[in-house]
Amino acid sequence: MGNPNVGKSAVFSRLTGAHVIVSNYPGTTVSFTEGTMNVDGRPCRVIDVPGTYTLEPLSRAEEVAVEMLPRGDVVVNVVDATNLERNLNLTLQLLSRRVPMVVALNMWDEAQEHGIKINVAALEEALGVPVVPTCAISGEGMRELTQRLPAARPGTLHCEDGERWQAIGRIVERVQEVEHRHPTLGQHLSHATVHPIIGPAFALVVLAASFEVVRFIGEGVIGYAAQPLFQRLWLPLMQKLSVALGAGAAGGALGLLHDVLIGHLMDGGISFGASFGILTTGLYIPLAAVLPYVFAFYLVLGILEDTGYLPRLGVLVDNVMHRLGLHGLSVVPMLLGLGCTVPGILALRLLETRKERFIAATLTAICIPCVAQIAVIAGLLGQYGAAGFVPVFGTLFLLWVGLGTLMKRLVKGTTPEILLDIPPYRMPYWPALGRKLWMRMVEFLREGELYVMVGVLIVNLLYSLGVIAVAAKLSAPVMTRLLGLPAEAVGALIIGLLRKDLAVGMLAPLGLGLRQLVVASVVLAAYFPCIAAFLMLLRELGPRDMLKATAIMLVVSFLSGGLLNVLMMGLGL
Repeated sequence: MGNPNVGKSAVFSRLTGAHVIVSNYPGTTVSFTEGTMNVDGRPCRVIDVPGTYTLEPLSRAEEVAVEMLPRGDVVVNVVDATNLERNLNLTLQLLSRRVPMVVALNMWDEAQEHGIKINVAALEEALGVPVVPTCAISGEGMRELTQRLPAARPGTLHCEDGERWQAIGRIVERVQEVEHRHPTLGQHLSHATVHPIIGPAFALVVLAASFEVVRFIGEGVIGYAAQPLFQRLWLPLMQKLSVALGAGAAGGALGLLHDVLIGHLMDGGISFGASFGILTTGLYIPLAAVLPYVFAFYLVLGILEDTGYLPRLGVLVDNVMHRLGLHGLSVVPMLLGLGCTVPGILALRLLETRKERFIAATLTAICIPCVAQIAVIAGLLGQYGAAGFVPVFGTLFLLWVGLGTLMKRLVKGTTPEILLDIPPYRMPYWPALGRKLWMRMVEFLREGELYVMVGVLIVNLLYSLGVIAVAAKLSAPVMTRLLGLPAEAVGALIIGLLRKDLAVGMLAPLGLGLRQLVVASVVLAAYFPCIAAFLMLLRELGPRDMLKATAIMLVVSFLSGGLLNVLMMGLGL
């Protein structure tokens, strides 16, 4: 246990060797993670709980930490050695619970760099529990921490709430000395990046550079690796399978099996983007068109996390977020939502009030398309350049601002001020960053590929059974008159329930113009979330708030699509 951003997950990873996400911003772990280690030759369970500042929780993440406390036989209290006074508040609360405890005085190297000297023996005497200086990133002190776990004890210092800060002051005065040192380059940079004038300019540069790197890496991997592999290796195999299933034979349709596995032939050939077979489009979209962008996005996001920039970004956008009924830390789930909506929704547990969670969840579901969906939109609208991208993402931005402002007024509740520790800038720990990137990629493939395959199968079955045709006929007034889309686009709306990027990809074979592609992309982005995100929203918000959010999504998507269609028609587009 420990405060957010003190290195708990890094200590956990060192003790257990388990693959966990280690990030340099508060609240990465929003549930508990479990691993095993040996103590005196015996296997023991080790649980890493979310960071908390107090045993009187204010958020769901802190509730999880407090709920897990009684399950433990020993508490390893991870303390940030560079911020001893703040961290001892939780330490003394744990001592009051009289649980056997060992203190891991983490970030010991950074404390020394900042001229902070801590008398470990004196601190151990004051607390009455073992205290071990550690640096989890380098592994320093981890062997001693393991060896001293059997010596864990409840401690001797117990004080009431009103006396706690006086006790902390006495301890810090007794055990800590701080030498004055000139600010380092990292400290100068830290101050500059939260400056009210320099900070926003720096943020724009960082975000612009980040998305340019994502685009460069994504397009590079697609152009030089993914597409050539599919065209040279997979396409010949699919052509042979297509012939074996009846393609090229005289007369008649190809049959349901061909339609499901290979899909429809375009001009007599296979199109990975438009044939919509399980083995063609079902593999091509997630692996060749989307995965490169997902890889690039999570690589950049991991670097921003581990260098310590994200909490600074949260401070910078705090004033803007408050206008939407949120605080600055809400930027974390929204940035995660750009990678995938599911982890973005899970990160809502960082937010303290129901109002914040409802607003952030609704805005994320409507206005924050995942990188997979962005990649497919880029493929459809890339030929139009800014004329295609600006209307789509400009509309989503306006919805984000307008809807957030409206919900701030209408949703009952309060928005607290942002309270978080800003860590020093530090170089990423590359092995942990690589492990985190690998875990996220595996999770995307495990979740994403399944839904794409199921989606392609359902599309073909619905087409074969005539369901799409019936739905298209029934929805024709809405699709054609309000949105200006062909009735066949209803298939994309149906599949959007399973997978948003696949739904956008279904627009490719419809031969839509610029206006129709823009309108359809906006509607699908703001439309009902994919099934995985829906289940997460249901779990995090509850049935009642989920129904409210769903109603908002449906109204906003069709209303904004209709208005955008009229506006673009008026402009002659």
